[in-house]
Amino acid sequence: MARTRRKAEREAARNGQAGKKPEGWKETLRFWAWAILIVLVVRAFLFEPFRIPTPSMERTLLVGDFLFVSKLHYGARTPNTIGIPFTGLYLEGLELPQTRLPGFSGVERGDVAVFNYPPEAGPIERKTPYIKRLVGIPGDTVLLLDKVLYVNGKRFPLAPTQEQNWVVTPDGNVGIPRAQLDEVHAELLGTVPGTNHIVVNGPPTAAEAIRSWPYVASVEGFAIPEGRSNGPMFPAGSDFNRDNYGPLAVPQAGQRVALTAATWPALKDIVTRYEGHRAEVLPDGLFRIDGEITDTYTVEQDYYFAMGDNRDNSQDGRFWGFVPQDHLVGKAVLIFFSLDMENRILGLIPTPRLRGLKPIR
Repeated sequence: MARTRRKAEREAARNGQAGKKPEGWKETLRFWAWAILIVLVVRAFLFEPFRIPTPSMERTLLVGDFLFVSKLHYGARTPNTIGIPFTGLYLEGLELPQTRLPGFSGVERGDVAVFNYPPEAGPIERKTPYIKRLVGIPGDTVLLLDKVLYVNGKRFPLAPTQEQNWVVTPDGNVGIPRAQLDEVHAELLGTVPGTNHIVVNGPPTAAEAIRSWPYVASVEGFAIPEGRSNGPMFPAGSDFNRDNYGPLAVPQAGQRVALTAATWPALKDIVTRYEGHRAEVLPDGLFRIDGEITDTYTVEQDYYFAMGDNRDNSQDGRFWGFVPQDHLVGKAVLIFFSLDMENRILGLIPTPRLRGLKPIR
């Protein structure tokens, strides 16, 4: 009898364990389903990690830096495609209406922001993410004179972490030791033909250090002369180059602009690509927008002008134009990991406080 009872107890225990096993799998699946859902919500509406792929923002952001992009600042966008998370797979041809949720701050001049690359074709959220500094906000006028950036007529200072090309003039026929250039984070690019001047790339702190050396006569920004081309620029047909650029007005929502042969190159993408209208230039100089003849256009959303902090190694707004409001992903706020830990301070990404720069109306 005792043996029968023990056998029954063992079988009951086995049956109990067998009954609990499926329940354990359900709990595991439920846990991972909730975990994935939380990650998707955080990534879509709160913060998204981003890795710096190119040197266009050095030394503010280095290649291999990992940072958090806040979608809370400007307001998160609702998805406009349906696809598989964490992949590039989505239903082509199906685009949902996109809405931007309220944010807790507006875009500030000088913000480092992530946005979808405007000229690229396809749904907005599927375009390649870019990261640049927004140097012009709606209503601003942007101008570069010999590498010096002016916004609304006032100088936009070069931050200590920004880089550009400098021409170094030695005092006499002397050489500049490469080791000394490396010590101040200046990269030797070459020499000016027919002279003993050298061209280096580095932050303004490097230029100041080199300028103090006794065998250096001068250090100046190495600028392409006004009117000399360095390739196609925005807007098409202009004589701008990367160092002498503008003036260029940044459009804002509600602004009524004149449509002329002179203004059309800067407005064409806004009217057709970003705001989705059919446009035709008529022989008499007028324009047909969505079938109606007109000589003006009212801008429907805000736009921004973006530049890389590495001024001479950045494909930015000088080459392809404005960043539409609906292309903004978020504000870069925190570097949390870097592949170059020896030369990187992790932490918040500051926005320079640029006082007194009022939009020109």
